[in-house]
Amino acid sequence: MTLHYTQTVVIVRAPFVVDRYGNATSERDWSSATRTTVRRVSVQPDASAEDDGDRPAVTTGLRLITRRGADIDLIPGDRVVVMGRVLDTDGDVARYVVGGRHHHTEARLKEVNA
Repeated sequence: MTLHYTQTVVIVRAPFVVDRYGNATSERDWSSATRTTVRRVSVQPDASAEDDGDRPAVTTGLRLITRRGADIDLIPGDRVVVMGRVLDTDGDVARYVVGGRHHHTEARLKEVNA
């Protein structure tokens, strides 16, 4: 067992809000979200940025990496709770394949504080 994959995160997935006509919208209903605990992952620092314009903001980036051979049910739009912080999935989730088999999964996460 490797010592690099010792963290636990929680994936939070919210359904889309349904309008009064029964159509799904692009808005999420976070009050009805499901939570899935994922163990044995690594979360590392990634690119961060500061904006000091009219509305100062700090964007913190983290990278979630699974161990070799492990995949997780994570899609764009999900949120991930890491060490008590709630971060958004930033872009597509990367699933790497080596020799025709799944090798590992990586996802960029971001938190924006304005």
